[in-house]
Amino acid sequence: MTPSTDHTVLTAMLAPAFFLTATASLLLSANNRLARIIDRARTLLRELADVEEESERSLLEKRIALQRQRSLIILRAGQLLYGAISCFVGTSLAVAVDTFTGHRLGSVPTWLAAVGVVAMLAASLLLARESTLAVTAINEEMDHRKVRRKASPSTG
Repeated sequence: MTPSTDHTVLTAMLAPAFFLTATASLLLSANNRLARIIDRARTLLRELADVEEESERSLLEKRIALQRQRSLIILRAGQLLYGAISCFVGTSLAVAVDTFTGHRLGSVPTWLAAVGVVAMLAASLLLARESTLAVTAINEEMDHRKVRRKASPSTG
């Protein structure tokens, strides 16, 4: 290998790092969102244990079901993002191996990168869907909030 070839290979190996950075950022966001969903679900489950009125119980069960749906979407997005990270790391390694083996891997590095990008796109779409459900959940809770009435002063 020549110095210019070394530089080209290193540059090709580092290119997936930009995708890694973006993917890691999305993964951090997804994990934070998952933690918040879990906290909210636990709160709703505690509230459900104390409720006896059937209509309120039904409302809480609907809210819990929505949190379950959100958590599953975030889980899938996280799995896709971990897959994307693996593909981008694999792309870097494949570029190096391909260089050392006289370019015998053919289009493997390109395919790994493409699969990583598709996984990242799919995860982004799932995260967008989960955000929509989060807004739906908070709007539903605001629409059905308990209104506490102030006791009217008694006149005597």
